[in-house]
Parts: sequence; C-alpha cells; structure tokens
Amino acid sequence: MDPLSDILSLLKPKSVLSAGLDAGGDWAIRFPAHDGIKFNTVVRGGCWVAVEGEGVPIRIAAGDCFLLTRGRPFRLATDPGLPAIDSATIYDHAENGVATCNGGGDFFLVGGRFFFSGDAAGLLFDALPAIVPIRDASNQAAILRWALDQLTVELRLGAPGSTLMADHLAQIMLLQVLRLWLASERPAGWLGGLADPRLTRALGALHAEPARRWTLAELAERAGMSRTTFADRFRAVVGQPPLAYLAGWRMQLAADRLRRSDASIASIAYAVGYESETAFRTALRRRMLCTPMQYRRRMAALLLHRTLR
Repeated sequence: MDPLSDILSLLKPKSVLSAGLDAGGDWAIRFPAHDGIKFNTVVRGGCWVAVEGEGVPIRIAAGDCFLLTRGRPFRLATDPGLPAIDSATIYDHAENGVATCNGGGDFFLVGGRFFFSGDAAGLLFDALPAIVPIRDASNQAAILRWALDQLTVELRLGAPGSTLMADHLAQIMLLQVLRLWLASERPAGWLGGLADPRLTRALGALHAEPARRWTLAELAERAGMSRTTFADRFRAVVGQPPLAYLAGWRMQLAADRLRRSDASIASIAYAVGYESETAFRTALRRRMLCTPMQYRRRMAALLLHRTLR
C-alpha cells in the first residue's frame, strides 16, 4: 500500500454522527474540548471557526468542510466578536439529532467525529493544522458529499450492517478530505513528502519494504536525486532524516502487531526489520518506556476497559 493508506489502516478510523446545528440571526456558540477528530460540513449559510490557542478565526461557507484535529475547545459564530453561549444550552434540547439556535433557518451544519483504534494518530494529525478547511468540497468532490449524506442515513436508521458501512464511509470521507487538502496546500511533515513526487517514491519504497536494510543511496536513487540533495530535501520537508523516519515506521508496525496478534516478540522484531530481538526490545523501551510484553499487556487492558465502558 501507499504511505497514506498504510497509516490509515493502522488508525482504523470509525465515525460517530454528532449532531446538526440549525441557527438563525446572529449567534455564537462555545464548544468544550472533545475526543477524536471533529468533521463538519456547512450545508447552508456561513460562520467563523476559532480554535482555542490558535490565531485568526477562519471563515467557513456553504459547501465547505473542516476538520478540527487537536481536541481543543472551539467557537462557531456569525461574528467572532459576539459573546458566546455554551453548546450544552442548545444541544441538551436537540431533537432528532439537530440543535436549534435563535429559531434556526439561516445556517445549517452537520457534524461528526472520527475515533481511532490505533495509537499512530500523531503520525497523521501532528502534521495537520488545528483547523483543516476544505473549500466548496461539494463541488470539488461529489464523493465526499455523497459519503456524508450516506453516513447520516446509516447512523440514524441503524439498518442491518450499518456499523460496518459507517466505518467504511468514515475512511472514505477522511481519505477524501486529506486528498483535497493535500491538493490545495503544501503541508509539512511526512504529509509534505506525499505532496512531493520524488519524495513520494522514496516514502512508498520504505512502506512497501519496511524490513529491508535500506541505505541512503538506494532511497536517493528511488527518488531520482543525488544522495546529498535527497537527504537535505527529505529532512527539510519531512522534518527528520530518511532512516529515522523508517525507524519510527517500523516501531509503529511492531506496536500494531503487539496489540493485534499473539506472535512472539522475536518474530515481530524480525518481521519489521530489527536484526535481533534484543535490538527491538531496546528500541521499544526507548520509545514506549516499557518492554514489549508490558506494552502488550497495557494495550490489552486498555481494550478491555473500553469494551466494558
């Protein structure tokens, strides 16, 4: 798979429909900190979005979508200077999943959240800004609008197979949002590498064969660049040297196998490219501050806790 598909596969995104917002006149609403990644699309009207700790609010209009990636408190408002009410004031009285403010009629937004079963979310979302706006997504990508409409139907009707359908739709929506954003921005981090055709070839090679003993010269050849130029370009765009990126990716793969399989520590170590079980144990302890078995038990306990909640 390509690097973006690899990472989304580790994250295994799921989506939960949050609620709609129907507002009229002038208004401002303050929302608390949240788990997961919020996804919203404006169906009618427009508003300003401001995330706590960020600078200038962003204007969102009908047809636009946006992700909120940090889980911080945020505000939606027709005017950033208006005093805001707490979201619970209207959402506690929502009917059929839609909250109403000032009688509604002028503005309508549909929102949801992505949750992730993997712990590699930082790989993806640390490379994104706190607000990821997608302008006029309904015109740019009809598939995104279709997926949102279908997700709303699946989650509200609860037809047979709706949970699996919603999970697949969530992946389609998240992937499409990221594609549109990559096409319109020049992001930093490994996402920036995906926007660079030469670096994409090298990243694709690393993800295709993570256990291979890659050299800088081999990766530079894949990218069609000199070794020095490739090393400098990779570090400048991705934020770390190529072999450091590979080491981090190997650790993510190993952690995923520890969580999801009963394979031995040695077999996992060799499968992801470590030369010995000892080298793997040392690397994981340095990164996770625990041994592989401690990590496996910790993740099993966390999964059980989530299941019982």
